[in-house]
This record gives sequence, C-alpha cells and structure tokens, in this order.
Amino acid sequence: MLTSPIDTTERTELPSIADLDSRRKRESGITANSPMRLRMESFIKAQQELIVRELEKVDGSKFRVDTWIRPAGGDGISCVLQDGNIFEKAGVNTSIVYGTLPRPAIAKMRVNHKALDPDIDSLEFFAAGLSMVLHPHNPLAPTVHLNYRYFETMDKNGEGKAWWFGGGTDLTPSYLFEEDAIHFHRTIKDACDKHDRTYYPRFKEWCDKYFYIPHRGESRGLGGIFFDDLDEEEKDQEELFSFVQHCLQAFLPSYLPIIEKRKDMPYGQREKEWQQVRRGRYVEFNLVHDRGTSFGLNTPGARVESILMSLPLTARWMYMHEPEKGSREERLLGVLKKPMDWV
Repeated sequence: MLTSPIDTTERTELPSIADLDSRRKRESGITANSPMRLRMESFIKAQQELIVRELEKVDGSKFRVDTWIRPAGGDGISCVLQDGNIFEKAGVNTSIVYGTLPRPAIAKMRVNHKALDPDIDSLEFFAAGLSMVLHPHNPLAPTVHLNYRYFETMDKNGEGKAWWFGGGTDLTPSYLFEEDAIHFHRTIKDACDKHDRTYYPRFKEWCDKYFYIPHRGESRGLGGIFFDDLDEEEKDQEELFSFVQHCLQAFLPSYLPIIEKRKDMPYGQREKEWQQVRRGRYVEFNLVHDRGTSFGLNTPGARVESILMSLPLTARWMYMHEPEKGSREERLLGVLKKPMDWV
C-alpha cells in the first residue's frame, strides 16, 4: 500500500488573543484577578452607560446607540445625540481594539517605554478607551471633552508586557463664567489629590500645553487635566487604574451642575455667532493637532464616524474676525491667550 507524501492532517488556526479574551469573559466573567485590559474594558463600558443615562435626563432625548465589531479584533459602542433639546451634538463612545504593532511603531513607542523589545518585528497590542464630547445649543453653556484610555502590549499567549494609561478632561466655554471654571477644576483636583497632590498642577500644566493652537496663539479652552504614558515608572498598575477610575467618575459632578445652570439662559444672535467662531477653533485643533484623532484616522479598519464624533454639528469661520474691545468675547480671548490657575 502506497502512502501519500502529502500531510493530510487537518490544521486548525490558533485562536487570537481577542478570541481568548472573549472566552475568558464568557467562562469566568470579569473579576479583580482578570487581566487589566478586561477590567478597563468593563469599567469604561459601565461608565458609558451611566453617563449616557444621566445626559438623557438633562436633555430629555435619547441617544442613538450603534454597536460595531472590528474584524481584526475588538468592538465599540457609539452613543450619539444630535439636535437634542439641550445638546446640539453629544457623543459618548467606547472603543476596544486588538491589533499588531509593526517594527517602526514599536521603535517610536520605545521613546517613552523602554520595556518594549526593540529586536522584534511585530507585537500584539490592546487599546481601550472612552471618549466623550458635548456641544450644547446654548452659547452660554460650555462644551466639554473627556477621554480615558489604556494601552497594553502582549505576547502571543495574551500575557501582558508593557502597559500605560492616558487621558484627561477639559472645559471649552464660549463665554467665561469664573465660578464654572473654578467648580470644574476643583472637582478634578479633588479626584487627583486622592492619589498624589502633585498630579493636578502637573497634569493641568500638561493640559494647557497640549490643547494649545499654535497657529492662533491661544488655547482651545479653559483646560482641565491631561496625561499620557503613565506606566510602572509612575506608580504600580493598580494605583494608576484607581486614579483613572476616580478621574472618570468625577465627570458627572464636575459638569452636570454647570450645564443645569447655563442651559436655559437667554442669548441672542451675537452670542450664537461667537459660539460658532469658537467652534471653528475647536475643529482646527482636532483636525490639525490632536494626536488621538490622527492615531484613529491612521489605524487600519478604524471607524471614521466615531473618530469624528468630536466635531460640532455647526461651526463658522469669519475673515479677520476680532471681538469688540471691552466685550465679554474679548475677555474670554484674553484668558485663552494666557491660561489661569483656577484653584
């Protein structure tokens, strides 16, 4: 009897890390002993539900909820409210991404993360984040932005290697109400102070520098906090996860009192026009300078609609526009050109 030289043994493809994680969640749920990536995913999705529920109470309208699957691994939930009663546009999105970093990307990341092996050609990664932008109708009510994220590299078996947290939140009004800025910053500072009293001044300064529009010579808004690449050189993983949790949980108490106070204030055409001009600045920063937008748009298979959710529904560019001397508009611009300490 002749034997075939061809191996007819059935070959099965090894499950991906995304598949292994899906199995973990089905079989064991998420516990304190789960990998950090799964705990972060669970946390941001729970916070997304809470924030959307509270914003729906404020607006009186329901968010449109789109769930999507990323073919290469991961998923997302995009919650968007457009032309609501209070919010012209509001988006609260979660995104879970599994992928592979090529060697050039690994080399670039090693600048901030020396634990990454420079001698490998590719590396599995996981990224999870919650992003939110709220643009109210009323020009006297401020826009607010928030993003908290976690990034991890893994070996082929899904064991975590390098990891880091990033994020922050900032307030962008068209008109300055100092008590709003003080309340917003104080609430964030309280969350930071639970972990490290140097965090708020350090991350506020980082925020002021990051959300700066060089070609305009002004900040996008009144700032808040911003941080990135916080890893084991900063604090241990559990402590940083707790810090990120407290910061995200501080959002509703930082913003809801402000929107409740401002959403029904009277305004006219002049205020609406100035709001549109300021939103033009918002668009300029996001499309020209924001690293998150750039990273998202350059990620293969990215969901463009979710990435551009941060842009306002309407904006305006007026040639050589200057606010009147001594006006409320000029007052805001003065603060944007020279950031203040609010607490």
